[in-house]
Amino acid sequence: MPADQPSPSTPLDAERAHLAASRAALRTMRAEAEGLDISDVTANWVNAEVLASELAQRIKSLADLAHTPLFFGRVDYEHDLGEADDETGRRFYIGRRHVHDAHGDPMVIDWRAPASRPYYGASKKDPQDVALRRRFGYDGGELTAYEDEHLTDPAEAERSSALLQREIEKPRVGPMRDIVATIQPEQDEIVRAGLSGSVCVQGAPGTGKTAVGLHRVAYLLYAYRDRLARSGTLVIGPNRSFLRYIEQVLPALGELEVKQATVDDLVAGGGIEIRGTDPSGTARLKGDARMAEVLRRAVRSGVRTTPAEGVVVVRGSRRWRVPVDEIAAIVTELLARDIRYGAARDALPQRIAHAVLVRMEAAGEAPDDRVQNAVARNPAVKAVVKEVWPLVDPVKLVLRLLSDAEFLARAAEGILDEEEQKHLLWERPARGVKSARWSPADAVLIDEARDLIERTGSLGHVVLDEAQDLSPMQYRAVGRRCSTGSVTVLGDIAQGTTPWATSGWEEALAHLGKPEAVVEELTQGFRVPRKVIAYASRLLPAIAPELSEATSIRDSEGSLVLREVPVEELDGAAVAACREALEREGSVGLIAADARVPVLSAALTAAGLAHLTPGQETSESARLTLVPASLAKGLEYDYVVLDEPAAVVDGEPDERTGLRRLYVALTRAVSGLTVVHATPLPGELAAG
Repeated sequence: MPADQPSPSTPLDAERAHLAASRAALRTMRAEAEGLDISDVTANWVNAEVLASELAQRIKSLADLAHTPLFFGRVDYEHDLGEADDETGRRFYIGRRHVHDAHGDPMVIDWRAPASRPYYGASKKDPQDVALRRRFGYDGGELTAYEDEHLTDPAEAERSSALLQREIEKPRVGPMRDIVATIQPEQDEIVRAGLSGSVCVQGAPGTGKTAVGLHRVAYLLYAYRDRLARSGTLVIGPNRSFLRYIEQVLPALGELEVKQATVDDLVAGGGIEIRGTDPSGTARLKGDARMAEVLRRAVRSGVRTTPAEGVVVVRGSRRWRVPVDEIAAIVTELLARDIRYGAARDALPQRIAHAVLVRMEAAGEAPDDRVQNAVARNPAVKAVVKEVWPLVDPVKLVLRLLSDAEFLARAAEGILDEEEQKHLLWERPARGVKSARWSPADAVLIDEARDLIERTGSLGHVVLDEAQDLSPMQYRAVGRRCSTGSVTVLGDIAQGTTPWATSGWEEALAHLGKPEAVVEELTQGFRVPRKVIAYASRLLPAIAPELSEATSIRDSEGSLVLREVPVEELDGAAVAACREALEREGSVGLIAADARVPVLSAALTAAGLAHLTPGQETSESARLTLVPASLAKGLEYDYVVLDEPAAVVDGEPDERTGLRRLYVALTRAVSGLTVVHATPLPGELAAG
C-alpha cells in the first residue's frame, strides 16, 4: 500500500483495499494486453490472424465485471507454499481468474489452480495445511462482510457457513450463474477429475449437476488447455432454451471458446429439413440400438463381391489383367475387415493397382508409388470399383430404407419383426429428399449412416447434460463426437421424460461407447428447499425406485402451498398465485402442461401481467416466465407456480413418463412452490 495512504482501520477495510488494488491490477493487465504491438512478430498473414484472434480473446477475458466479485474467498496456509519469506507464500485470495501485480506476484489466484483446492475440500478433520479459510459476502460488486474458519484451532467448533447459505439462497434473476463460491467437496472431486477418464453424474434435482459439468469444462480447459485447444470441447444440452439459460456461466469464468449444441444440432446437415414428427412408438423404434445394425447392412447391401469380368489395364504396349477371382478375394477381405465403407472404397483401387504392380515386377519392371497411383486412377480400375463398391449417399440410403419395404426387409431380416418394419415405413413414400417429411429421429439415422461411410471427427471432451432422455441411437451420435476423447455425462434417471428414456446408466454408457466411465451420485441438494424436495420425492417409488432421496443442506425449508380450487376458477387462481409470488424478490416461473400454456398466456395478459417464454432472459423489470412443462427441465426460478399437475401427467404418452415430467416441474423452485389444481392430485403425491 502506498505510504501516503492511511492503513486500513479494520480487517474488512483491509480486504476492501485488497479488492480495489486487485481491480486496478486487472485493469493494468488488460491495458498491457491492449497495448501489445504484434505487427512484426509473425512470419505470414495466417499466423498474424491467429495471433490477433488469440490476443483479442485474451483482452476480452481480462474484462472486469463490475457486479461480479473478483475474489470470493481466502486461504491462509500453516506453511509457506513458495519461496517468499512473508505472507505472500501463505495467503491466497481465490477468485474467478488470476490477477497479478506489477512484480508478477499473485493478488488473486484462479479457483482452478492447485493452491485453491483446499479452499473447497479442507475441513476440521482434514485441514490440508489450511490455518484459516475466509469467505466473503458481497452486495453486487461491493464487499460487505467476511466469515472465518480456523481449521487447526481445536477450540473452535465446526459450523455451517452463514455466508455460504446466503449465497446459495440468494434470489436469482437472469441466466444461470456460476457456483465457484459455493462448490461443495463432493462436487469439487468431480470437477477436478482428470481429462483421460469419463465421468457420469447421477444428480437429484438441486444438486448442481449442470453447474458441476460446466465448471468441469472450465477446469479441464485450465489444466489441459493446449491439448483441448487442438481437439475442442462441446457442451450438449436438451434444447435451445436450456442452452440460452446456461450460456453465461463459462464466459463468467473466462472461457469464451466452448461451443454449445443440442443433439439435433449435432446431426443436422445433409441437405434435409426437419418438418415432421414421429409417433412415440415409431420414434422409440428409430432410436433403438438395433437400427445401427440395420443401417450397417443397408450401407453394405450394394457391394458385389464378384464383378462381371476382370480388370485389364493398358500401359504402353503392355496389358495387365487381374482376374475376377482375385478381385473377389480383395473385396471379400475388405468386407471382413469391417472398416468404414468409404475408407474401404478408397482402398479398393489401390489394392487392385497393387495386384497389377506385382505382375509388372514379376515381368522385370520396377514400378514405384507413382505408377501404382496412376494405375489406381485408370478408367478400367475405376469402372470395376464403381461396379462392385458403389458410392452411397447416407440421406438417399435412409430415404430408401423408410420408403422401400423390400429393401428394409432385407436389411432388417432377423433384427426387426414384420410389425416393427411396418412402423418404420412411411405411409406415403417421399418422392425425393427435398419433399420428405424428415423427423428428428430420421436425422439421427442419417448421422449413423454417414459415420458408417466416413468417420465422424472426435473432440477432446464433451459434456452431455440431461442425458437420461436420449435414445440409444442418440447416445451413439454423441459418442462418435468423443470417440477418442472423454465425456462428462449429467442426468437424473428420475427425470427421464421421453418414451425412450434410459433405464440405467450402465446401458446408456455402453451405447455411448464409454462403458468404463465412473458413475458418481450427487444426493445432497443446495438449490431445492427441503420441504419442496421432500414433497416431490413422494413420486420416486413410482418413477425411479432404485434412486436415493435427495437431501438438502439449506437451512431454509422453503414454502410449499397446495391450493385446490373449482375448475372454473383455475385460470384466475394461477394468475393470483403469480401475482403473490411477484411481490417477493427474485424470478417467478408459471409451469403448466403444454396444452394449458395458450390459455394461461391469455389469462396473464388479460390480468396485465407481462410474461416471458423460456430462453428469454429475466431481469428486474421482467421476472415472470410462462413455462411449458416440456421445456422446464434444467431451469430454475425463485418461486414456481405449478398449474394443474394432473394435466402435466396426462399430457404424456404413459403414466410413468407423466409422473417423471411432474417430478421435474415440482423441483424447479429455489425458494417456494405453489401448486394450483382443480383436478385431484396424482395419488402418489398423497402418499407419505
